[in-house]
Amino acid sequence: MPDTSIALDDAAFYAADLTARYGHIDGVDLLRVMLTQELTGQIALVSSFGAESAVLLAMAAEIDPGAPVIFLDTGKLFGETLTYRNKLIATLGLTNIRTFKPDPAVEAERDAKGALWRDDPDACCALRKVEPLARALRPYAGWITGRKRFQSATRAALPTIEFEDGRIKINPLANWTAQEIEAEFQRRSLPRHPLVADGFLSIGCMPCTSRVETGADARSGRWAGSAKVECGIHLPGARFSSSGLSATGHDPA
Repeated sequence: MPDTSIALDDAAFYAADLTARYGHIDGVDLLRVMLTQELTGQIALVSSFGAESAVLLAMAAEIDPGAPVIFLDTGKLFGETLTYRNKLIATLGLTNIRTFKPDPAVEAERDAKGALWRDDPDACCALRKVEPLARALRPYAGWITGRKRFQSATRAALPTIEFEDGRIKINPLANWTAQEIEAEFQRRSLPRHPLVADGFLSIGCMPCTSRVETGADARSGRWAGSAKVECGIHLPGARFSSSGLSATGHDPA
């Protein structure tokens, strides 16, 4: 299948036009516009099924339970995350979850001992997240993320609409505060990730996730003790080279 990143000379102007027309809205209103008007059938939601993921997933389910949701199963996730994923799918009635993993042959070549996370965390993220996401995004001109400005200093200026690496990126919750997220959890009676109660406020792969100290930003528990702050899928220039990785396809579980 050919890559469907936006191939128009004025693609960046399109992103600017979207910002001009919809930059004043966010949350479910912005999500509805992108899913049902501007990028219908050309955009997917990418979710980690982490600590705060339920809010954005619930909004998507409210608009269209069949909207594509991409889930990256890195092979290093907490068992609790996989259980929570299944619970949210059932609770929200999501019907189009697309699970992507690193190709076993490539994984065996690059990380035969399963310790790449310790020796070269950037390379591990490239293998287990960046490259699988490249495969996942090929059919789409845009993607939706759950990033928020309050999560870390590196996300403090996050816009709701971006154009990056040939695709539109929509961040419907960029403007939301932690208090607004909590209020939405309560308003919608959403189930919580079981690790949140144990101090894990941003949940990624098990070896690289730790509890957050009181008063620290939510993502301080990711790659704690190192200078690394992002897995790479949100870094400009990630290129999203597929490198022969393959998808497991539709996963209804």
